[in-house]
Amino acid sequence: MATATAKLTVVESKLLLREPGSLFTFLIPLFILIVFGSSIGPGDTTLVPMTLAIAIGLVGLYLMPTALATYREKGILRRLSTTPLRPRNLLVVQLLLQFVLALVSCGALLAVASLALRAAMPANLIGFTAVFVLGTASMFAVGLLIAAVAPSGRAANGIGVLLYFPMAFLAGLIQPAGQMPAIVVQIGEFTPLGAFRKSLEDVWTGGAADPVLLGVMAAYAIVVSLAAAKFFRWE
Repeated sequence: MATATAKLTVVESKLLLREPGSLFTFLIPLFILIVFGSSIGPGDTTLVPMTLAIAIGLVGLYLMPTALATYREKGILRRLSTTPLRPRNLLVVQLLLQFVLALVSCGALLAVASLALRAAMPANLIGFTAVFVLGTASMFAVGLLIAAVAPSGRAANGIGVLLYFPMAFLAGLIQPAGQMPAIVVQIGEFTPLGAFRKSLEDVWTGGAADPVLLGVMAAYAIVVSLAAAKFFRWE
């Protein structure tokens, strides 16, 4: 079983690398960082957290649910159910690979920001790690729910896009939060993407993340994951 899972991981890794959406989720945040980073000072503490949130949002709401819903639509999960390698193995492998893709994308953003743009890096590394894990878990949970209810890969793609842009706006990723009405900013911070962006900015300057926002991300990660598990169909 371990050998079969390892082979599945290799195959899925190759498929993920060939998927145009993987390049999209990697290049869009990097493009935003480079274009806007060239016009800000080296001490800026908002742009890099914004691009990290964008990267995680794209993977969680666009790439992952599309891949999982497509596998179910094509009957791949159903066929796996007749083999020793269960559909659950494919789900776990996909989640791990999507998380690795998110790490690589965010690692590239941090490297470019630090080396090329001389941007400030997070002053609170422990807080940054906790926020990153919680924020990624909350966004992946939403992606799993999309994959659970979408009838096809195309539908999952559409639902993800429809959710991403309003959520990104409320989170202050399209228009800076400082230029938005206070009530809109407050509403946005109770979305997983908004709580993620704000918490990243807080730890970036050496402060502590707001416990309420950490609770928001944890609640999304747990409650939405349970909902996804309840509604998820293997075929």
